[in-house]
Amino acid sequence: QGQLVESGGGSVQAGDSLRLSCSASLSAFGTYVVGWFRQAPGKEREFVAVVNKSGLLRYYADYVKGRFTITRDHAAKTVYLQMNSLNPEDTAVYNCAAGASITGTARMKLYDAYDYWGQGTQVTVSS
Repeated sequence: QGQLVESGGGSVQAGDSLRLSCSASLSAFGTYVVGWFRQAPGKEREFVAVVNKSGLLRYYADYVKGRFTITRDHAAKTVYLQMNSLNPEDTAVYNCAAGASITGTARMKLYDAYDYWGQGTQVTVSS
């Protein structure tokens, strides 16, 4: 129903940066944990990053730690994923997801813990 909409994907060269946006039309967006996941062709969906309801706690997958940063703007009802030093292994469809009743770091990294999903945005990194 378009409650989460991702944007900002594109085709870039290795070493470049992109900023993905996840805009929400959910009411009380500030009460949702928001995560980013990605899926490359022929691979399983994998966790990328998550931010808690307040925006003060953030967790990252090891393979993006130090390169990606997740932030949220409550007033804009948007969560961002700043991606720096991109490499071809980052090529995937990136989805954001929002969950209202997620507690604990472990569950924040599980895509089936989330209630709403966006349609995804393609990121392609060439060498």
